[in-house]
Amino acid sequence: MDIKAPDLGVDSAEVSEIMVEVGDVIAKDDNIILLESDKASVEVPSSAAGKVTKISVAIGDQVSEGMVLIELESEADSAEDNSDSAADDNQKANDTKSESEESTPVATESAAEPSTSEAAAKPTSNAGKATTHALPDLGVDEAQVSEIMVSVGDIVSAEQSILLIESDKASVEVPAPVAGKIEKILVQTGDMVANGQDFIVIVSNHTAADTPDSQDSAPAKSDNNVSKDSVSKDRANKDMSAAEQQTTGEPNQAAKTETNASKSNGKLTEAQVNEKLVDVYAGPAVRKLARQLGVDITQVNGSALNDRILKEDLFAHVKKSLTTQKAAPASSSSISSGLPKLPDMSNVEIWGETETQDLSRLQKVSIPQLNYNTYLPQVTQFDLSDITETEKLRGELKGDMKAQGIGLTILAFIVKATAYALTQHPRFNSHLSDDNTQVILRKSVNMGIAVATDDGLVVPVIKNAQDKGIKQIAIEIGELAGKARDKKLTTKDMQGASFTISSQGILGGTAFTPLVNWPQVGILGASEATMQPVWNAAKQTFEPRLMLPLSLSYDHRVINGADAAVFTRYIATLLADPRRILL
Repeated sequence: MDIKAPDLGVDSAEVSEIMVEVGDVIAKDDNIILLESDKASVEVPSSAAGKVTKISVAIGDQVSEGMVLIELESEADSAEDNSDSAADDNQKANDTKSESEESTPVATESAAEPSTSEAAAKPTSNAGKATTHALPDLGVDEAQVSEIMVSVGDIVSAEQSILLIESDKASVEVPAPVAGKIEKILVQTGDMVANGQDFIVIVSNHTAADTPDSQDSAPAKSDNNVSKDSVSKDRANKDMSAAEQQTTGEPNQAAKTETNASKSNGKLTEAQVNEKLVDVYAGPAVRKLARQLGVDITQVNGSALNDRILKEDLFAHVKKSLTTQKAAPASSSSISSGLPKLPDMSNVEIWGETETQDLSRLQKVSIPQLNYNTYLPQVTQFDLSDITETEKLRGELKGDMKAQGIGLTILAFIVKATAYALTQHPRFNSHLSDDNTQVILRKSVNMGIAVATDDGLVVPVIKNAQDKGIKQIAIEIGELAGKARDKKLTTKDMQGASFTISSQGILGGTAFTPLVNWPQVGILGASEATMQPVWNAAKQTFEPRLMLPLSLSYDHRVINGADAAVFTRYIATLLADPRRILL
């Protein structure tokens, strides 16, 4: 079965791309060849399904209507070679007959020249009358309105482009059928339209003065009748490739140079993409895909002949952009890690097998804040607190608290003791000024509590912790932890911390180095409490005591080492005997 070139609207077009290979099995309407000329750019679909047995054209060939493009082998092809030959002969005969029939209307129209000339010589009676105009033959059943190039009230000239229509097969700029004023636009961007559908109302400005005398108009009218069909098709396809560069490749490179000079920020609107389409060399389906993806197609490098952009180039550009955006949060802020790029780990012999996993959204947005820590001269002070008696107190209270729906953990005691300690040592509850000449002391203690979730670490804030009792603190810890795990924390819940506590609970470990969360100047870490032998000097013996490891990290620009040691020991003392807070 021969698949032939359809009516292209032009005498001939160049084969720009062959989209199939011998042996491919294709379906009906699959694109097989891209044809381009200075009038049109069309992806030619297959008129039947089957297996490609022969490709009859090559890239760069000039083809015209009716020329065989490819040959298919389909299930319907059961006839012998001689039957195929007979069918070809019949087809040729039919083609000859069709050409003969097509010439008849031309002769008829020529014979009708006197009458049409007389009609043309008469004054036009539609001057100033609003006329509704229909779409020409688009070459497809339906297409989408991609852009409306005029507005109501605009004055347009005949053949001025007023509408951009696109489908997967073609892209057409529809010209104004007459000159005049736009009274009404009957379609909207995004509408699906069909051949012959009314799309615009124009008040024509033709007058009798615009009509030439009968002697001049007769030959002009005759010429117009002879070429009426071809002009209509040419108009429908006129400037179809205005959104594409001709096959030199040089204008495309120049356009890309200009575009690269101005950086593109974020996703472009459809209108912006449409404006940029005139500077690229790409097929209609590719331009449509670029508009759907919101991609600035002038930023895409073409890989086909003469730098033409393919769909694969679009996908590669999008993939590259997404890969770049993974590091965007860190690089877009004023702080970066300053680390060099990773080495190429593609060599399995050196690096072994690798696997790439995406960070969670929470981890990604945390990276810029964590990078700030690399600019702080951080030091960590370690200490131990004997919480044996405090744990006994908690054991006595937690039964009643549980009956009230309150979970009383050692963290509530740590928060209360630390909040009180901050009121006695306000320099740990402060911020360093931007010019590094002043310390800004906070009058209230807004305690950040690090909470581990499946997506990563979040730090909700207990406001005015210095004024709250252990019970109220325990209630708020439970509420904030629940909201964190349910992903219901609000921005207000996460803002305003002046100091942070990070408790590893029963996860194990003897100590760790928590990172100061700038612009804070300190953070307290608590590890798992364990029973340890402690020397009792009065009894001259070792006693088992429940010891809680504390790790205080601080900004050395604001906090001195001696002050940090005193502060950490003070918290340890308060935790050993919370009654001291009442003094």
